[in-house]
Parts: sequence; C-alpha cells; structure tokens
Amino acid sequence: MPEFLVLAGVAALALALPLLWWLVRSRRRERSLVRLLDLADEVQGLLDRSQERMQAMQSVVGRVPSDIAAVAHASLDSTQSIRDAKRDVLQHRLWIQKHGDSARQAELDAACAALDRARAKLSTQLGELERAGAELADATEASALAARREPATLRRDPDAP
Repeated sequence: MPEFLVLAGVAALALALPLLWWLVRSRRRERSLVRLLDLADEVQGLLDRSQERMQAMQSVVGRVPSDIAAVAHASLDSTQSIRDAKRDVLQHRLWIQKHGDSARQAELDAACAALDRARAKLSTQLGELERAGAELADATEASALAARREPATLRRDPDAP
C-alpha cells in the first residue's frame, strides 16, 4: 500500500508540474500584454501633452522678436517628429493586436523594454519643454514690462504699447 501512495504522489506531481508551469507562463504573458498596452497609452498621452505644450508655446514665442525666436519657431513648427512618434505607437498597437497571442515571451519583453525607454525619454523631454516654456514665459513677461517703461523711441517696434 505505501508503494502505491508513493507512486500516486509521483504521478500527481508529474501531472501538476507541467500544469503549474503553463499557468505561470500564461500569467506572465498576460502581464506582459497588459504592460504593453499600458505603456502604449502612457506614450500616447505624453505625445499628446507634448503637442499641446508646443502649441501653447507658440503664443509665447510669438511675443519674442522674430530674429531672436527663429530657432524656437522652427522647433515648435516641426510637428513631424510628434506625428512619427504617434505613428510608431500605432504600429506597436497593431503589432500587439496581430501578434500578441502568438509572440514569444522574449518578443513581448523586448517590446515592453522599447516602449518603456520611449516613455522615459519622452517624459524627460516633456519636462525640459515645460521648463523651457516657463523660462521663456518669464523672460518675455519681464521683457514686456521693461519695454513698457522705455520711451517709444528706444523700442524695436515703436508702435507697440
């Protein structure tokens, strides 16, 4: 009888281990797919905020004389990089939709890592953009206040108030 119990225990273990391995593997896949979609949402949100911030900065840069603000205008007018990045996010989403169920775990991990790097880079760049925008707004406001105190004959644009 004890031999039977040992044999039954070994057989149960032999059946349970592959099932346990399969469950762990499928949960990891599921977490990776959810992470991919969450990262795509975060990157999309950062791109949208960047685009909004760039559009908002147009009005601030518009108050700076054009000879000084030429580089800023060129940077803010270049929305191609934002469109390209949004297209890349869409391509990631389409890849997830098409290959998510059949992709190897290494592919899912690589896709997560790529989107995570993109999210981190965008987050840093958005922070820099917001700081630059705040500094520019402060500088243009100080310049506008100083210009209002100057005599009209000293102003670049004598018609400006």
